[in-house]
Amino acid sequence: MLSKDFLKGRGAQQNTSNRFLKHVYEMREDFLEFCRLEGEEVESNKTQYIPIFPKTIVNKVDSPDVGMMFSMNPYQGCEHGCVYCYARNTHEYWGYSAGLDFERRVLVKKSAPELLEAKIKHKNWKAQTIVLSGNTDCYQPAEQKFEITRKCLEVFLKYRHPVGIITKNALVLRDLDILKELNKHQLVGVNISVTSLLEKTRRKLEPRTVSIQKRLKTIQVLSENNIPVNAMLAPMIPGINSHELLPLAKAVADHGVLSFGLTVVRLNGAIGQIFADWIKKAMPDSAEKVLHQIQECHGGTLNDSRFGTRTKGEGKIAEQIHEMAGLARKRYFKGRSFPQLNTELHQQYKDGQMKLF
Repeated sequence: MLSKDFLKGRGAQQNTSNRFLKHVYEMREDFLEFCRLEGEEVESNKTQYIPIFPKTIVNKVDSPDVGMMFSMNPYQGCEHGCVYCYARNTHEYWGYSAGLDFERRVLVKKSAPELLEAKIKHKNWKAQTIVLSGNTDCYQPAEQKFEITRKCLEVFLKYRHPVGIITKNALVLRDLDILKELNKHQLVGVNISVTSLLEKTRRKLEPRTVSIQKRLKTIQVLSENNIPVNAMLAPMIPGINSHELLPLAKAVADHGVLSFGLTVVRLNGAIGQIFADWIKKAMPDSAEKVLHQIQECHGGTLNDSRFGTRTKGEGKIAEQIHEMAGLARKRYFKGRSFPQLNTELHQQYKDGQMKLF
């Protein structure tokens, strides 16, 4: 049962302090009481879209735990509101909170397509898969308004450059026309995130994402068009969705997925505070049990930054999760594999057209 204090429609239930800022913004009890008596909103829950103007858009990924070398993010912050999202901490670099600010203040990079084009046209650039997005979802609700991701895909197609996509939004099917053209040259792979088969769980963990059925349908449509799909069954959260791993793997396999990956939830930085506050309001009866099980996967702490173990976890619970994953691969994914993307065409198309001589 939800706590009476639960803020519906959002993941985080508070704004945590920004570790980089000298001053802390707090709402005093007398102000909150005044708003209550006057029937006024304490603050707006409406999403703001804020334009920013970066000088570059492609990021080199140095982490050995992440299966990509380069990524780009058309948006910073994400309206999906996934309470466990590791990207929340990055919002502090922009002067905002990792909590509600991350969901309500979305930074928009309208110049992303031009910056991408300049990067992959550079004489020293050699084609390697660039992933949309390594941080926040490139098909979050903002994409319906700004269409930055679609324009970036057009750049990738123009220059025959490989691109990976990570999303949990069915909006990716809007761009099926471009994806099919990219796939003719083996230039695209899509990663769809599926964390639960239960809508009740999905709505709590990921309040502004599309339904699970729409995600499975998205996988099916992409697969029917021979576009390679990998499922991200992540994160696995003990006591919330880890028991669903086998049925999740079967469901995505039945809809055409070629492979899957997973991580054990980790709650670094401000996310530990955000998640703990959320679960005590969203799932008060099981909150302590879940938090203790997460701690068991990370040496007794919610905050685990150790390369090599931070995404895998350790201990009995983590071992059981990975054993189930191994069983799922043997049972449902035998003979399937996710293809390598083509990096050979781009050099010929650097000036925007095929060289004849």
